[in-house]
Amino acid sequence: MTARSVLREPAFLRLWSGTTASGLATWALPFVLGLAVVDGSVTAVGLGLALGVRTAGFLAAVPVSGVLADRYSRRATVGWSGAVAALGSVAVAGGLGGPLWLLLAGCALAGAGQGACRPAFQALVVEVVDAERRQQANAAMTFSVRASTLVAPALTALLATAFGVRVIALVIAALWVVAAALPPRGLRRPAPAGARPGFLAEFAEGVGEARRHPWFLAGLGALTAVIATGYSATGVALPLVSRDTYGGATVLAAALTGYTAGALLGAVLVARWRPVARGWAALAGLGVYAVAPLALLTPLPVWVVVGAYVVCGIGIELFNVPWFTAVQREVDPATLARVSSLDFLLSYGLAPLGLALIAPAIATFGLQPVLLVCAAVCVLAPALAALAPGARRFSREPATTG
Repeated sequence: MTARSVLREPAFLRLWSGTTASGLATWALPFVLGLAVVDGSVTAVGLGLALGVRTAGFLAAVPVSGVLADRYSRRATVGWSGAVAALGSVAVAGGLGGPLWLLLAGCALAGAGQGACRPAFQALVVEVVDAERRQQANAAMTFSVRASTLVAPALTALLATAFGVRVIALVIAALWVVAAALPPRGLRRPAPAGARPGFLAEFAEGVGEARRHPWFLAGLGALTAVIATGYSATGVALPLVSRDTYGGATVLAAALTGYTAGALLGAVLVARWRPVARGWAALAGLGVYAVAPLALLTPLPVWVVVGAYVVCGIGIELFNVPWFTAVQREVDPATLARVSSLDFLLSYGLAPLGLALIAPAIATFGLQPVLLVCAAVCVLAPALAALAPGARRFSREPATTG
């Protein structure tokens, strides 16, 4: 008998809606800050500072949230983190065209709320969705976020033109209120209050749980390497190539749109795909990101570049969805938020370092050598991760036969 679709479950739909609202709000803030530079509400220096403190807030909150979500209620953690992000977004609205300190404080709070909700949302999936349907649930979540990023830029720019960037910042605050209020109460109940180890000791327990899964450490290392190199090639080299080789921003916009469209397709494909060697298949999808820097090495027809980014989008979701599902399946539920926080802290926390280093590297060594190194890392890192124990199936358990 076919299991009932997770999309027909009210509890999951509430969680899905809250996660989607948080994803929209997270994506929209830097876009709104960029629009504020265009209309003169924020200087270029102010933009750099605002994005910097937002990232700092994100990184500071992720490990704290992981501990608190495992110690207390995941639902409560989502609630207070969304409230912090909403408060920060209101402060951002006041700081646009106003005091710089208020803008920076708002961005720091918004970043902290964004970082704090991520591990809690990941852990809450386990409490709301049964194991058989979690891959479908994760695919539905990533599909909604990708679809939002595909249509939201034009909508946000239109709303900003009609109402101004301050109103859009308040809309972001409203999205965070939705993200905080909608998710359902999970099944897990926190342990009774009593003597607890310190924060660092509890976080170390999460690290210890992560070390029990060699495939997780290897996959996280591969993901971190691909984000720090392949994503950096997209973030820095693609705009340069679009301007210098193709004479404008058309290729940049088309390639990024193609990437999102590919990710949407990948989410659909992976929703019900269950390969036996699911870990190797996921790592192969991650390695496909090597196509992005390779497509920028020499002048190619525009459709080839865009097609390369479509393929990259498909590949990244062929990795992301099985990866999240495996972590939710294999990790001890009592430490799941802490392990998820380690995932976000390393993979996305080191991304700014890659972005900061690739531009000087291009200036020093030239575009092509840097792109070749990025492509090599994108292939080699997942290939090496595939050699780790348990990597074939993203599991410590051997495959069953018969």
